[in-house]
Amino acid sequence: MSRHVFLVLVLVSSIAACNKTPEKADQAARAAAELPLLISPEDLITVHTGDLASGPVITGSVEPERRADLRAEVSSVVLQVLKENGESVKRDDLLVRLDDTAIRDNLTSAEAAARSAAQASEQAERQYQRLKTLRSSGMASMQQLEDTEIRRNNAQSDLIAAKARAAQARQQLQRTEVRAPFDGVVSERKVSAGDTAQIGKELLKVIDPTSMRFQGFVSADKISSVKVGQQVHFSVNGYGRQSFSGSVKRVDPAANPTTRQVEVLVGFADGAQPRVSGLYAEGRIEAASSQSLMIPDAALVRNGDHTFAWRIKGGKLSKTSLVIGERDSRRGDFVVQSGLADGDQVVRNPLSSLRDGEKIEMAAVGVPAAAAPTAAAKPAATAAAGK
Repeated sequence: MSRHVFLVLVLVSSIAACNKTPEKADQAARAAAELPLLISPEDLITVHTGDLASGPVITGSVEPERRADLRAEVSSVVLQVLKENGESVKRDDLLVRLDDTAIRDNLTSAEAAARSAAQASEQAERQYQRLKTLRSSGMASMQQLEDTEIRRNNAQSDLIAAKARAAQARQQLQRTEVRAPFDGVVSERKVSAGDTAQIGKELLKVIDPTSMRFQGFVSADKISSVKVGQQVHFSVNGYGRQSFSGSVKRVDPAANPTTRQVEVLVGFADGAQPRVSGLYAEGRIEAASSQSLMIPDAALVRNGDHTFAWRIKGGKLSKTSLVIGERDSRRGDFVVQSGLADGDQVVRNPLSSLRDGEKIEMAAVGVPAAAAPTAAAKPAATAAAGK
């Protein structure tokens, strides 16, 4: 063989070795060296029997318990909107100011009429008292006294009516300033400066983000198993895999005539609750509980319709086929119907480079990660074997 041919073969062999994936190189290195795979305790999960919560599915949305739709109580023009969507407000903060020109004029007129009625009432009272004295002296007739009494009573009635009109005008004036009913956040602004606000027109919506609750619906054929106080575990759209918990506070006594679903009100169990209303939520009510063998999702490997786990058996890795049942809505663990037993140990987050029957060795407790490559850190094991 010529020197040129030898160099070409060496070059081809080098390229082929470089093209090997880390997993294939790791397998080749272990097959050649027959080194056991080091497993640390953190890479193992012990399968145990646990409580499996079951019950009806509940779907709905997160809504605030305290919310207010602020509407116009007088017909007027919007002069100013002082808060925007998402802004925090305190109780009695001014939110919207309406034009009060006409209402203020009515108040001025009503107060003037009330003062005039008060003067007329005082004069009628004095005249009545004078005629009453004259009547006791015989200097005035009974008819004169009765006529004076009627005038006095009419004047008092006019005064009461004038005061009522003035009070009503003052209330109308106060209604031109729309204020926050409680501490919260403006969730929706409906008007802008210059809009005409008729009585009943919606101006703003204010919600209390600390009073969120889960307003869900349960199918009518499952509602018989739902009771007040039962635990509920659910997820909220927009919060990833974060799990929320609560309890059933109220069950609506009537089903929706269209959907045939029953509304169930769920209160949050702790302070960890969304601060955005209207988000979709889905979960399960814990109507019953049973004992089942459970395995975390991190230990499962799926290949099409088949599911298996890497079990530690006799100092070796064993690729074990599993039959998986329903999922626990609280922790996300799955029921193991067959394939494992209580107390079996399986590999957490296994890599695809593991081999059935591969020998393992437990790393000593306290050994640094760099000195003890594990099944969950396969690249480190490959580098150690390739040295």
